Amino acid sequence: MKKIGLKIIGIMIIAIIILQFNVVIAATKSELNASSNETDQKIEEAKEELENINAEKSETLQQVEDLIMQISSAQSEIDELDSQIADMNAQIEEAQNKLDEKQEEYDDKQELLEKRLVAAYEAGETSYLDVLLSSSSLTDLISNYYMISEITQSDMDLMEKIKKEQEEIETAKQTIETSKQELDSVRAQKQQKATELQNTKNEKDNYVAQLNEDEKNTQAELEQFEQDKRDIQAQLAAIARQEAANASNSNVSNITNNPSSSGYIRPIVGYSITTGWMGYSGHTGVDFSGSGIAGKPVLAAKAGTVVTSTALKYANGNYRSYGEYIVINHHDGTMTLYAHGAPGSRLVSAGQTVSQGQQIMSVGTTGNSTGYHLHFEVRVNGTPVNPTPYLP
Repeated sequence: MKKIGLKIIGIMIIAIIILQFNVVIAATKSELNASSNETDQKIEEAKEELENINAEKSETLQQVEDLIMQISSAQSEIDELDSQIADMNAQIEEAQNKLDEKQEEYDDKQELLEKRLVAAYEAGETSYLDVLLSSSSLTDLISNYYMISEITQSDMDLMEKIKKEQEEIETAKQTIETSKQELDSVRAQKQQKATELQNTKNEKDNYVAQLNEDEKNTQAELEQFEQDKRDIQAQLAAIARQEAANASNSNVSNITNNPSSSGYIRPIVGYSITTGWMGYSGHTGVDFSGSGIAGKPVLAAKAGTVVTSTALKYANGNYRSYGEYIVINHHDGTMTLYAHGAPGSRLVSAGQTVSQGQQIMSVGTTGNSTGYHLHFEVRVNGTPVNPTPYLP
């Protein structure tokens, strides 16, 4: 009887423990659900806040922002045309230098041939025959014959070289002339773009005059951001061109056409893309965000060399544009850009080699940012492309 009582007590204790465990599990699930609901609610509130901000913008400010984007796009095109003009000028100069060298060689050979022809004429038609007839022996005759043959062949070779070089010179001249015509065409394109750009700027200035002070500040920040983006693009494009010029074998086209094989990892663990490529006007990358992302490690998506690690700030010390940002060159025609890092969180510097998955900074909200997130870009030859196909 006593044993039965102990068993009953034991069963009751186990039942109480199980009941408490279930209560704890239920409470944990309830807390997780509540936390999830709270996160969802915050996301919805953030979306609503963004919609409200956009709704509160005056029609004039929206017009200004649209025009700023048009101006930035036109200016980028003009910068690209300037780059083409510089490259074409360099190619024409190089071709002209080679042509001058070829022309000098041609003139020297032509002068030598003329001297040979004059010497042959002055010697008379019987000069070679006289040499042969003056031979004192059979051995001397054979020697003179070969000497005359060599001289004759040398003259023929010289004439053939002159003819070939003359053809090469004419081809080079035609190539240079074609290049100059193409250069004139590019310059005309630039002039047309410059005229369109000035007209757009004038239109923008008319709208800006109608803005209030707060709106003018917003407009100024956006213009600064677009200017910073153009400067960065020019810098990275120059690096890409130099690297391409130095490389004996480039696989840029393979990466561009088949980006998923490029071997990237996601630059942040546990978070998804919340704003995609061109999610809004002028958005040249993708954004990773979510609850608790502040301070999370930002990882190098692929091994490479850091070409930029800096903070963009106004003269008063406030962050602007990309804020704390890093660019890594992967030496395959692509670069990656990581922006809006936490203040002072950058762990790498320009010139440093980094491995894939290495932490380079922490997530922040510096610069032109409305909340904690990671802005991530992929650039081919310095120009932004859709990063999504590069990511697993």
